[in-house]
Amino acid sequence: MIVDVDDASLAQRVTSGDREAEAELCRRMGPRIRLYGLRHLRSSDGADDLVQLVLLKTLKSLRAGRLRAGEKLSPFVLGTCRMTVLDMRRGARRQEQLLEQFGHILVPDRPGSPRLDSKRLAHCVQRLSERERSIVIMTFYDDHTAAELAKFLSISEGNVRVIRHRAIRQLRGCMEGES
Repeated sequence: MIVDVDDASLAQRVTSGDREAEAELCRRMGPRIRLYGLRHLRSSDGADDLVQLVLLKTLKSLRAGRLRAGEKLSPFVLGTCRMTVLDMRRGARRQEQLLEQFGHILVPDRPGSPRLDSKRLAHCVQRLSERERSIVIMTFYDDHTAAELAKFLSISEGNVRVIRHRAIRQLRGCMEGES
């Protein structure tokens, strides 16, 4: 663990390829980014995603030497947080628009069946944990089998099926208004 090193020196060490400095940067900036995410995204999963995205962008920029003035590390991270949150919100809006526009094609109406509320479905899918959401999307949109998902996620097939089953139960409950 690196102690008593200012941000400028830490950024310099990351630029020179010091892996220990990269870890320290993540330890320092991660909690700040997460707080920013909790405040602006109002979602624990969204905040966790924000931490990963911002730290990756920051490390890439430092490694590539695009952030020359190390004393501007904190403002760079804050600006990256701001832009990433805007991108995430834009993506969520676009996803809702696409579901509204093409949802009827994905799940065609059957005689006697209720109309799909695509906004509610998008909301319910967003409420799933990242792992559950990934498994549901990769199963139903990408047509991956449990074996393929297990290999990709490095978990057992049984675990994939259990996670998928629980996620579908959560989606059903959310769509029926139970939670």
